[in-house]
Amino acid sequence: MTLAGVEARTLDAICDQLIPADRDAGAAAAGAVEFIDRQLAGPYRRHLRAYREGLARADAVSRQMFGAPLDRLASERRLAVVVRLEREARPFFDMVLDHTMQGFYGSPRHGGNRDYASWRMLRVPASPVRGRIPYDLLVRRES
Repeated sequence: MTLAGVEARTLDAICDQLIPADRDAGAAAAGAVEFIDRQLAGPYRRHLRAYREGLARADAVSRQMFGAPLDRLASERRLAVVVRLEREARPFFDMVLDHTMQGFYGSPRHGGNRDYASWRMLRVPASPVRGRIPYDLLVRRES
């Protein structure tokens, strides 16, 4: 893992507010944080410092506003912190939003969209991941 414990938990709390769960999985349950973490070890490595600073700021804002780390707040308080980050730390907010959407809607082979959560929500057929076939190839005919 690229992100340390508190960083990962803070990112999880932010992602969960950006694409919250309803009857379908939200970003956190769909693995957006795992996607971002995996990408920070590779193609997004250049963003690692921005993530570390932004997540530390998010936690500091949470503690200033509510006296607790972001991951320990109730959903409505988490949202208040994320809204403040959107206003006061726009470049960081936009980067996390972009990466969260990539992790939520992208191919599971990149570490996000666990169990094709967003594709199932959108009723998009799951495309096979290179190297394995996740569906039954038997032709079934109804009489």
